[in-house]
Amino acid sequence: MGGKKKLSLTQMERLQARRERERRARSQSVMSEKKTTNVLMPEINDNLINEIRKMKVITPFAVASKFDLRISVAKDLLEELERKKIIELVSRSRKTRVYKVAA
Repeated sequence: MGGKKKLSLTQMERLQARRERERRARSQSVMSEKKTTNVLMPEINDNLINEIRKMKVITPFAVASKFDLRISVAKDLLEELERKKIIELVSRSRKTRVYKVAA
């Protein structure tokens, strides 16, 4: 029936401050490690088109992950491919778009 004793207010404040400092340190180290290389849109060539055609579902996140691009660059790339009738829009919401390979 015992259980853990409640912490006092000062002990809880110290614990919370320590956790906040640790969380900031972790997030800063992760942010400094993660860098995307390509800020410019890659050249649309046959190799790129073939890789995209192999994908079942084409989303900006999937393209950005596969080709190491920023999300905004991946969105621009997909819009360009849609204009060239290589892919077609299947579904869209306020946040994301889903494409498939044009038949």
